[in-house]
Amino acid sequence: MDQTIVRSALFVPATRPERIAKALGSGADAVIVDLEDAVAENLKAQARANLDAFLDANPQARVLVRINAPEHQQQAADLALCLRQPGVVAVLLPKAQSAAQVERAAACGKPVWPIIESARGLLELPAIAQAGGVERLTFGALDLGLDLGLASGTDASQRILDQARYAILLHSTLAHLAPPLDSVFPDIKNSEGMTRMAADARDMGFGGLLCIHPSQVALIHDTFMPGHEELDRARRVLAAVASGDGVFVVDGQMVDAPVIEHARRVLRRAGSPYA
Repeated sequence: MDQTIVRSALFVPATRPERIAKALGSGADAVIVDLEDAVAENLKAQARANLDAFLDANPQARVLVRINAPEHQQQAADLALCLRQPGVVAVLLPKAQSAAQVERAAACGKPVWPIIESARGLLELPAIAQAGGVERLTFGALDLGLDLGLASGTDASQRILDQARYAILLHSTLAHLAPPLDSVFPDIKNSEGMTRMAADARDMGFGGLLCIHPSQVALIHDTFMPGHEELDRARRVLAAVASGDGVFVVDGQMVDAPVIEHARRVLRRAGSPYA
């Protein structure tokens, strides 16, 4: 499992190459250059040329690429770009619906992040998660909700989407994948809603979120950073482990293996070298 911490993965359209450098300077843990939904059909080739030129001119840059969907005629050209460009470090596969689709994408030699966006994708999730080349999972709540016929933005729709989140967490764990990423929060100006969604994703066990605007990055990072009390307790638990005692108590509570592992994860989330 890749232990790289990805709390925020920021989309930027390949039709706006001047924004790629800005996105890379936003502080996001990962930048996803989009060749799919953010690009009109008549601009697909130009978008790909833009990304190619940017990576040639900036050999130090490292980006992820959301390629076109498996049945799209442009996908092969997208994968060829990802294969030849060392600056592409992973591929996001939209509308993933089978292990075979994932393995075709992985043939470009880059890790694949399947995006679950349909009922078929959810049904095939066990096989998708176990497919060769998969690094981590994510999903698209808007597309999935549309395919399932949900009323977007309602409490009822969230209850269904939470079941999809559970499935993604479950199969990420079973396949020993990196922590999955939650879907985007589309209301850019609603910082309170963004923070609430990030907190829910954190508490559910997601590693982070996809995001669509640089202003969302700091909100996500602040939310995923453990608080002082949580960090302090985690450090005291691991200090007690280092003492060599087999069974011990911290803050009046017995500490066992799950508590120790949780403390390590808290420190890892904070970027602590002691994790």
